[in-house]
Amino acid sequence: MNVQEQITDYITCLPEPKRSDMKELHRLLLKVLPGGKLWFDKGKNNENKTINNPTIGYGAYTIKYANGKTREFFQIGISANKTGISVYILGISDKTYLAQTFGKQLGKANVSGYCIRFKTLKEINIDILEIAARYGVFSSSVSSTTTKSD
Repeated sequence: MNVQEQITDYITCLPEPKRSDMKELHRLLLKVLPGGKLWFDKGKNNENKTINNPTIGYGAYTIKYANGKTREFFQIGISANKTGISVYILGISDKTYLAQTFGKQLGKANVSGYCIRFKTLKEINIDILEIAARYGVFSSSVSSTTTKSD
């Protein structure tokens, strides 16, 4: 099964209203990153144990770890969870930027250094979410590498 089929299967299995919200977010992020690499992380490790929620990823950038190792990873990710949806915007060096710049404008969302969490799309301003995602893509493209500790 290819990545697009995995994404479609994942979204289809979600209960409403998450299914519709994830479809809308998927459509939005394909618009933000047209032609960008698609990712699907099933949320399981090599022993098939669940380690996190399944995540759809968009785009690509290089993470550089403190020990000098690098790896390619997605720029934007979305994941449904028990309480709602998480949008991951990776590669922004200033970990206060998302909350300070977009936090109050987003609506009913919890914003951390790289994650925007909300219950449903109707509780947030999707136009502001799109602007934050576009900023994240631009930011990670400009810096192309992000240093992380192991």
